[in-house]
Amino acid sequence: MTDPKATLQRYLRTAREAVLWKLDGLGEYDIRRPMTPTGTNLLGLVKHLASVEFGYFGETFGRPSGEELPWVEDGAEPNADMWATAGESREQIVELYHRAWAHADATIDALDLDAVGHVSWWPPERAETTLHHILVHMIAETNRHAGHADIVRELIDGTAGLRAGNDNLASGDADWWVSYRELLERTARESGAPT
Repeated sequence: MTDPKATLQRYLRTAREAVLWKLDGLGEYDIRRPMTPTGTNLLGLVKHLASVEFGYFGETFGRPSGEELPWVEDGAEPNADMWATAGESREQIVELYHRAWAHADATIDALDLDAVGHVSWWPPERAETTLHHILVHMIAETNRHAGHADIVRELIDGTAGLRAGNDNLASGDADWWVSYRELLERTARESGAPT
Protein backbone atom coordinates (compact mmCIF):
# COMPACT_ATOMS: atom_id res chain seq x y z
CA MET A 1 0.00 0.00 0.00
CA THR A 2 1.13 3.52 -0.75
CA ASP A 3 1.54 5.92 2.14
CA PRO A 4 -0.91 8.78 1.39
CA LYS A 5 1.27 11.39 3.12
CA ALA A 6 4.34 10.30 1.13
CA THR A 7 2.32 10.48 -2.09
CA LEU A 8 1.12 14.00 -1.34
CA GLN A 9 4.62 15.08 -0.35
CA ARG A 10 6.05 13.67 -3.61
CA TYR A 11 3.54 15.67 -5.68
CA LEU A 12 4.38 18.83 -3.75
CA ARG A 13 8.13 18.29 -4.26
CA THR A 14 7.66 17.69 -7.99
CA ALA A 15 5.69 20.94 -8.34
CA ARG A 16 8.30 22.88 -6.34
CA GLU A 17 11.10 21.60 -8.57
CA ALA A 18 9.12 22.51 -11.71
CA VAL A 19 8.83 26.10 -10.51
CA LEU A 20 12.55 26.45 -9.81
CA TRP A 21 13.50 24.84 -13.13
CA LYS A 22 11.91 27.81 -14.89
CA LEU A 23 14.71 30.07 -13.57
CA ASP A 24 17.50 27.93 -15.04
CA GLY A 25 19.61 29.64 -17.66
CA LEU A 26 17.96 33.07 -17.39
CA GLY A 27 19.57 36.36 -16.42
CA GLU A 28 18.43 38.72 -13.69
CA TYR A 29 16.30 40.83 -15.99
CA ASP A 30 14.37 37.90 -17.42
CA ILE A 31 13.60 36.26 -14.06
CA ARG A 32 12.16 39.58 -12.79
CA ARG A 33 10.52 40.74 -16.00
CA PRO A 34 6.74 41.33 -15.75
CA MET A 35 5.32 39.29 -18.61
CA THR A 36 1.58 39.84 -18.11
CA PRO A 37 -0.59 42.90 -17.54
CA THR A 38 -0.78 41.89 -13.85
CA GLY A 39 3.02 41.74 -13.55
CA THR A 40 3.52 37.97 -13.32
CA ASN A 41 7.24 37.22 -13.19
CA LEU A 42 9.30 34.14 -12.42
CA LEU A 43 11.22 35.24 -9.33
CA GLY A 44 8.08 36.75 -7.85
CA LEU A 45 6.30 33.41 -8.17
CA VAL A 46 9.12 31.75 -6.22
CA LYS A 47 9.01 34.44 -3.52
CA HIS A 48 5.24 34.08 -3.22
CA LEU A 49 5.38 30.30 -2.94
CA ALA A 50 8.08 30.48 -0.27
CA SER A 51 5.93 32.90 1.69
CA VAL A 52 2.78 30.81 1.56
CA GLU A 53 4.60 27.59 2.47
CA PHE A 54 5.96 29.30 5.59
CA GLY A 55 2.43 30.40 6.45
CA TYR A 56 0.50 27.23 5.71
CA PHE A 57 3.00 24.79 7.19
CA GLY A 58 4.20 27.13 9.94
CA GLU A 59 1.72 29.44 11.61
CA THR A 60 -1.26 27.25 10.67
CA PHE A 61 0.08 24.44 12.85
CA GLY A 62 1.70 26.53 15.59
CA ARG A 63 5.14 25.95 14.11
CA PRO A 64 6.40 29.43 13.17
CA SER A 65 9.61 29.46 11.18
CA GLY A 66 11.14 32.59 12.66
CA GLU A 67 11.75 33.89 9.12
CA GLU A 68 11.36 37.62 8.60
CA LEU A 69 8.86 38.13 5.75
CA PRO A 70 8.12 41.88 5.78
CA TRP A 71 6.27 41.68 2.45
CA VAL A 72 3.41 39.73 4.08
CA GLU A 73 3.11 41.84 7.23
CA ASP A 74 0.23 44.24 7.85
CA GLY A 75 0.89 47.49 6.04
CA ALA A 76 3.11 45.91 3.38
CA GLU A 77 2.72 47.16 -0.15
CA PRO A 78 -0.01 45.23 -2.02
CA ASN A 79 1.43 42.28 -3.97
CA ALA A 80 4.85 42.75 -2.35
CA ASP A 81 5.23 38.97 -2.18
CA MET A 82 4.82 38.69 -5.99
CA TRP A 83 8.08 40.40 -7.02
CA ALA A 84 11.65 40.69 -5.83
CA THR A 85 13.11 44.07 -5.04
CA ALA A 86 16.45 45.12 -6.55
CA GLY A 87 18.02 44.33 -3.18
CA GLU A 88 16.68 40.76 -3.11
CA SER A 89 18.89 38.47 -5.17
CA ARG A 90 17.92 35.32 -7.01
CA GLU A 91 20.09 33.38 -4.59
CA GLN A 92 18.32 34.90 -1.56
CA ILE A 93 14.85 34.11 -2.92
CA VAL A 94 15.76 30.57 -4.02
CA GLU A 95 17.40 29.90 -0.66
CA LEU A 96 14.30 31.27 1.08
CA TYR A 97 12.21 28.81 -0.92
CA HIS A 98 14.54 25.96 0.05
CA ARG A 99 14.20 26.94 3.72
CA ALA A 100 10.42 27.03 3.29
CA TRP A 101 10.57 23.50 1.86
CA ALA A 102 12.63 22.27 4.79
CA HIS A 103 10.29 23.89 7.30
CA ALA A 104 7.21 22.55 5.53
CA ASP A 105 8.68 19.07 5.21
CA ALA A 106 9.52 19.04 8.92
CA THR A 107 5.91 19.94 9.72
CA ILE A 108 4.62 17.27 7.35
CA ASP A 109 6.94 14.67 8.87
CA ALA A 110 6.01 15.64 12.45
CA LEU A 111 2.23 15.63 12.09
CA ASP A 112 -0.43 13.14 11.06
CA LEU A 113 -2.62 13.98 8.08
CA ASP A 114 -5.58 14.54 10.40
CA ALA A 115 -3.66 17.03 12.60
CA VAL A 116 -5.75 20.16 13.03
CA GLY A 117 -4.48 23.63 12.25
CA HIS A 118 -5.94 27.11 12.03
CA VAL A 119 -5.52 29.37 8.99
CA SER A 120 -6.00 32.85 10.42
CA TRP A 121 -6.40 34.52 7.01
CA TRP A 122 -9.24 32.21 5.88
CA PRO A 123 -12.91 32.95 6.69
CA PRO A 124 -13.81 31.78 10.22
CA GLU A 125 -16.11 29.02 8.98
CA ARG A 126 -13.21 27.42 7.08
CA ALA A 127 -10.26 28.47 9.24
CA GLU A 128 -9.97 25.15 11.09
CA THR A 129 -8.43 22.60 8.78
CA THR A 130 -6.15 19.58 8.63
CA LEU A 131 -2.65 18.88 7.40
CA HIS A 132 -4.22 16.74 4.67
CA HIS A 133 -6.26 19.70 3.44
CA ILE A 134 -3.25 22.04 3.56
CA LEU A 135 -1.13 19.56 1.60
CA VAL A 136 -3.79 19.32 -1.11
CA HIS A 137 -4.16 23.10 -1.09
CA MET A 138 -0.40 23.66 -1.49
CA ILE A 139 -0.10 21.05 -4.25
CA ALA A 140 -2.87 22.87 -6.13
CA GLU A 141 -1.36 26.31 -5.45
CA THR A 142 2.17 25.28 -6.41
CA ASN A 143 1.03 23.57 -9.60
CA ARG A 144 -1.11 26.58 -10.51
CA HIS A 145 1.92 28.82 -10.22
CA ALA A 146 4.11 26.27 -12.01
CA GLY A 147 1.68 26.66 -14.92
CA HIS A 148 2.05 30.43 -14.73
CA ALA A 149 5.83 30.02 -14.69
CA ASP A 150 5.68 27.69 -17.68
CA ILE A 151 3.80 30.25 -19.76
CA VAL A 152 6.01 33.14 -18.60
CA ARG A 153 9.16 31.18 -19.46
CA GLU A 154 7.78 30.27 -22.89
CA LEU A 155 7.08 33.95 -23.54
CA ILE A 156 10.64 34.87 -22.54
CA ASP A 157 12.65 32.38 -24.57
CA GLY A 158 10.42 29.59 -25.88
CA THR A 159 11.40 27.05 -23.20
CA ALA A 160 8.33 25.06 -22.22
CA GLY A 161 7.39 21.89 -20.47
CA LEU A 162 7.21 20.12 -17.17
CA ARG A 163 10.88 19.79 -16.22
CA ALA A 164 14.36 19.16 -17.61
CA GLY A 165 14.48 15.81 -19.33
CA ASN A 166 10.68 15.50 -19.46
CA ASP A 167 8.99 18.41 -21.16
CA ASN A 168 5.72 16.45 -21.50
CA LEU A 169 5.02 18.16 -24.85
CA ALA A 170 4.10 16.68 -28.20
CA SER A 171 7.19 15.76 -30.19
CA GLY A 172 7.87 18.08 -33.07
CA ASP A 173 10.56 20.32 -34.42
CA ALA A 174 10.35 24.11 -34.64
CA ASP A 175 8.62 23.95 -38.05
CA TRP A 176 5.99 21.56 -36.69
CA TRP A 177 5.21 23.93 -33.81
CA VAL A 178 4.88 26.89 -36.21
CA SER A 179 2.46 24.87 -38.37
CA TYR A 180 0.54 23.72 -35.33
CA ARG A 181 0.14 27.28 -34.04
CA GLU A 182 -0.95 28.46 -37.51
CA LEU A 183 -3.58 25.69 -37.56
CA LEU A 184 -4.93 26.87 -34.22
CA GLU A 185 -4.99 30.49 -35.39
CA ARG A 186 -6.89 29.54 -38.57
CA THR A 187 -9.34 27.49 -36.58
CA ALA A 188 -9.93 30.34 -34.13
CA ARG A 189 -10.53 32.79 -36.99
CA GLU A 190 -12.95 30.42 -38.71
CA SER A 191 -14.86 30.11 -35.45
CA GLY A 192 -15.34 33.84 -35.13
CA ALA A 193 -13.64 37.11 -35.91
CA PRO A 194 -11.21 38.38 -33.27
CA THR A 195 -12.63 41.04 -31.00
